Amino acid sequence: MREQTGVIVGVRVSHQQASVDQLEAAAAESQRHAVESLLAKPGVGEAFVLQTCNRAEGYVVASDHGTGLAALELFTRPVDDDVVVEMGHEASLRHLLRVAAGLESIVLGEEQILGQLRQAYEAARGVGGIDSLLEDGITKAIHVGERARNETGINDGVVSLASAAVRLVDRECTLEGETALVVGAGEMGQLAAKALAERVDHVVVANRTVPHAEHVAEAVDVEASAVGLSALDVVVEQARVVVSATGSNGPVFDPDAFVDAGETAVVDIAQPRDVPDEADTIPSITVYDLDALESVTQETHAQRREAAEEVEALVDEEFEHLLTQYKRKRADRVISAMYESAERVKTAELNTAMAHAEFDDDQREVLEAMADSIVSQLLAAPTKSLRDAAEEDDWETIQTALELFDPDFGPEPPAFVEGMNIEDIPEGIRDQIPPAVLEQLADD
Repeated sequence: MREQTGVIVGVRVSHQQASVDQLEAAAAESQRHAVESLLAKPGVGEAFVLQTCNRAEGYVVASDHGTGLAALELFTRPVDDDVVVEMGHEASLRHLLRVAAGLESIVLGEEQILGQLRQAYEAARGVGGIDSLLEDGITKAIHVGERARNETGINDGVVSLASAAVRLVDRECTLEGETALVVGAGEMGQLAAKALAERVDHVVVANRTVPHAEHVAEAVDVEASAVGLSALDVVVEQARVVVSATGSNGPVFDPDAFVDAGETAVVDIAQPRDVPDEADTIPSITVYDLDALESVTQETHAQRREAAEEVEALVDEEFEHLLTQYKRKRADRVISAMYESAERVKTAELNTAMAHAEFDDDQREVLEAMADSIVSQLLAAPTKSLRDAAEEDDWETIQTALELFDPDFGPEPPAFVEGMNIEDIPEGIRDQIPPAVLEQLADD
């Protein structure tokens, strides 16, 4: 894994600023495809995309902020500027930590986002989008998400959009003795099926791949069956409530699928939406989307506010650790390059000395120890200075050092060691060198 020297730039379109239509417009065809598209942009070294039902976010590692924003027009171009939040390096990292902790979700502390973050990370890694900068940031975010849920009460109560959807419908109509239809066998569909199973007598799971639907149906504690998407028009007429949460790129219901369905509550938590707009114009059909879930989640926000304060403190703590980690790695890279350069010079000079005179094993050992000591003493002060520069965010000093000590520099020694002779060897070290060896070095 190479050490990147660019900056992280991010943009996000989320439920906090955007409508469902705007979220749908900002979303790319798939996370994997979006990462590939970003990597093809000039100046982009790493890329990561996170898309869920209530967010579309893109991150790149670029040479500078402007280059990163230009690449991220993939997300910003389809929507108005006022719903786009641009993020610099540190803002991007802090936001990722907050997302993983559940602080940026409609349902405060919801658990599903952590799994979605992991999936997005694997998708980006699979196409070469993840290297050292994003690797550290995303893995830290996942760690924060795990700590938040294990060490605080941030996920007490309603913990998913699916369960919030079921609670919303349960308030509006009686579900006892009814049939529920769940469309989609992914994580959100599974959660919806389990939540509905506590309130209805029969759950039908519909999915493009029927065996996956069967797996979900077998996992609920109520009578359940599985069908393919081709059977939707039939089973929707049997259902009192429909929760749709597929990963389809477009609607899975035909516009007239609900015409003969009777009184039906439909919750569409897919992004893009599974249910066409026309369904909401049918008098007997009530359609709820992500915006409608806001009211249900207000109770959860109130219950979790105290825990959220703990999580905020946890995020602050881990964010500082992450920045320190980046600083140390950046400084270590420069220090490593500096020592590699010095090691090359030392080796070349030792080889030259060995070629001009004959030394026994003991003398060779003394010479090598002397050379190592000289390198260590010469580089001790700049090493400390570089670490101090990293801690103080003095990136100009770091960058200058990178240019001076490029690990790919040629065999010529840098200027500060040119012309060094035996008098330059510190006295404390020179005293330990046998006289015969000193004479041979002086003759050379």
